[in-house]
Amino acid sequence: TAEVRPLTRRIRTVGAVGFDETRMAYVAPKFGGWAERLHVDFTGQVVRRGQPLLEVYSPELVTAQEELLLAARMAESVGDSRVENIAAGARDLLESARRRLAYWDISEEQVRRLLETGEVRRTLTIHAPVSGIVMEKDVFPGQAFQPGRNLYMIADLSRVWVNAEIFESDAPLVREGMPAEISVASLPGEVLSGTIEYVYPTLEDRTRSMRARITIPNPGARLKPGMYATVTLSADLGESLTVPTSAVLHSGERAVAFADMGGGEVMPHELRLGLRGERYVQVLEGLEPGQRVVTSAQFLLDSESNLAEVMKAMMAQMNMSDMEGMDMDGMEGMEMEGMEGMDMDGDDAMDMPAGMRMDGMAADTAGGR
Repeated sequence: TAEVRPLTRRIRTVGAVGFDETRMAYVAPKFGGWAERLHVDFTGQVVRRGQPLLEVYSPELVTAQEELLLAARMAESVGDSRVENIAAGARDLLESARRRLAYWDISEEQVRRLLETGEVRRTLTIHAPVSGIVMEKDVFPGQAFQPGRNLYMIADLSRVWVNAEIFESDAPLVREGMPAEISVASLPGEVLSGTIEYVYPTLEDRTRSMRARITIPNPGARLKPGMYATVTLSADLGESLTVPTSAVLHSGERAVAFADMGGGEVMPHELRLGLRGERYVQVLEGLEPGQRVVTSAQFLLDSESNLAEVMKAMMAQMNMSDMEGMDMDGMEGMEMEGMEGMDMDGDDAMDMPAGMRMDGMAADTAGGR
C-alpha cells in the first residue's frame, strides 16, 4: 500500500582509524642546542604528562638564566631605594627576564627552582606536554638541533578518529550528529558505537568520495591508527509517501507500479521516485496515499524474461530458428497417420533435446482430436 511512512536508509562503507588530531603534540624547542641525554629513547613508549623526555644544552638558555639571576639580585638590592624609578626599572627587568624563559616554554617550577638555588644549570630538562604514546622520535644523544625542529610526536590514543569514505551518491544524506556503528577485523563480533562529529566539505578527486569523521573512545588502545574499519550509518530521511521497493518495476528510464483495482484487475501507474530507503522508496508523483499496489511486479517481469530465455534456448537446440514467422495455422489438419508405428527408440528416433518427453505429445494430440 502507498502510505506516508518514516523513511530510513542504512549506508555501509569503509573507513580507517586515525589519530585524534586534538590529542597530538609535537615537542619542538623554540631555541637551538644539543641533546645531552635521552630519557625516552624509542618510539612506542608510553609517557605521562610532565615526564622527562630529554636534557639539552643551549648557550641561549645559559645566558637567559644568568640574566634572570642578575635581574633578581638587582631588584633585591634596589628594592628599598627611595628613588621610585630605579626600583620600578629593576622590577621590570626581572619580569622581562622571566617572560623570556616562559616564551621558551620553561616552566614556572623550573624558574622558581633557579631563583631559589641561584645556580645556573648547564642543561635543561624538557618534559612531555601530554600523556600518550611516542609515535615519532627524531633526536639522538649528542645531536644538534635548530629552533622549531620536531624532536618527538606524542599521541593520546584513549580516543581515536575513524574517517569514513562517503560516496558521492550518499553525500547529501550524511550530516553531523548521525549515529555510526564501527567494526574492525581485530575485534570480531564486536560493534563499536560513535557519532559523526564533522563532515569534510571537499571531495577526493581520485575516489570521488568525501570523508566523515567519527570520534570513538578507545580504552586500552585496542584500535590502532591505520586499521581498516567497516562503517554503517543510519540516515533518517523523514516521512513521505512511499511504496515497497518490490512494487516498483523499472523499464529503461521509467518506473511503474501496478495499482490493485479490485476484481483481479490492475492498472499501471508511471511514478516519479525520490529517495530510496532500505525497504521502501519515496513516491513524488503517480500514486495517492492509501492506494493498494502489487508487490510482485518484478516477479512477473522476471518470469517473462526467464520464459523467453528458455524458449530461445530450445529453438537454438532444435535448429528451428529458420521456422520463425512460419504460419502454424496452415498445419491444421496435417495427416499424422504416417507417423503411426514409428519407433521413437530405434533408428528412426529423432534427435530430441535433452529432457523433452514425447509421451506428453501423444496425450496432447489425442486430446486435440
